[in-house]
Amino acid sequence: MASRTRTGAERAAADPHLLIGARVGLLTNFTGTMPDLSRNIDALVAAGARLHHLFGPEHGLDGSVQAGESTSIERDARSGLPFSDTYLAEGDRLDAMILESGVDALVFDMQDIGVRFYTYIWTMYDAMRSAARLGLRFTVLDRPNPLGGAVLSGPGVSESRFTSFVGRSDIHQRHGLTAGELARLFAVRDLAEEGLSIDLRVITLENWNPAADWTETGLAWVPPSPNIPTLDSVYAFAGTGLVEGTTLSEGRGTTRPFETIGAPFLPADFAAALRSRDLPGVLIRGIAFVPTFHKYSGATAHGIQLHITDHRDFDPVGTALAILEEARAASPGEVRSLNAGERLDPGDTGYAMDRLWGSTSLREAINGEGGFSALHRASGRVVDTYGDDVLLYPR
Repeated sequence: MASRTRTGAERAAADPHLLIGARVGLLTNFTGTMPDLSRNIDALVAAGARLHHLFGPEHGLDGSVQAGESTSIERDARSGLPFSDTYLAEGDRLDAMILESGVDALVFDMQDIGVRFYTYIWTMYDAMRSAARLGLRFTVLDRPNPLGGAVLSGPGVSESRFTSFVGRSDIHQRHGLTAGELARLFAVRDLAEEGLSIDLRVITLENWNPAADWTETGLAWVPPSPNIPTLDSVYAFAGTGLVEGTTLSEGRGTTRPFETIGAPFLPADFAAALRSRDLPGVLIRGIAFVPTFHKYSGATAHGIQLHITDHRDFDPVGTALAILEEARAASPGEVRSLNAGERLDPGDTGYAMDRLWGSTSLREAINGEGGFSALHRASGRVVDTYGDDVLLYPR
């Protein structure tokens, strides 16, 4: 790529008139950085944008809290702006929070990672629905999809009973869209189906090629949450995020989460079965590890580490299915889907795997009630342009 990608935040800081509103509410967090890694909050205030209130998602404004946690701060220490934590707030509760803030427009600027069950896009989704109900303009400062926009894979959400905060809407597991494109999709499909209309604007990217991934943007990589430290962990999470819904450890509490998979009950030679499958774009290394927190904290687990060698060839969803299939074959009495209430999230009433996968089929395969072959066939790379009224960047 000849030129560095310019984000929507960079464009807005150069021309704050792009943000219309006398009292702007900014939904953001620590991923809202400028090219020099300074904060979007400070850059927009310095440029004259009329920021009035800040709103944040899971992991808090500064990213200091773990998955499933929120923060209790009421004001941003550096800018002095009041702050509200929106994590798990929706409907009337979110509407009331926004009304109480006194804002007359909402702006969204966070770094998504291109995976359906990553929650920042659902913070945007819920805020869009509130903006539509309250009659507020909603602006997205777009950022690149780090996985690129050329490959879509994995299932969507098959029925409304499987919707949740890890999948409010029917999009592919690896969805291939930017936040701005997702916002357009939600506006023309989901909100419209509810009879809601929204004044939506996207400040688009400049010099971004959807056929490329993050490595060609010229932008520095900022870990978007505590357990997604590297670009390789983004690619791994696009598949192995499914492991969260099982009795296997997804590597939380190690230095390479989502690239590290295992459990105390897996055999020490588990890696050999996976290596025999010759999975594309990745090498498999057998390891032992002791998680410092989360599943099997303090216990020695046996498993694998994924060493991604080629981002273009690597198939996150297919690799994750292979891991789950071989793990069940190796330890059929131990590898299973988590039951209701076994997740860290409070108030869970259903199977975590059904929400992650978007249907019951993977849970049934893991639990020995169905086969993996059909899942492999149905979850490969797909061609789906979502429609010209959604795409902002030519494929």
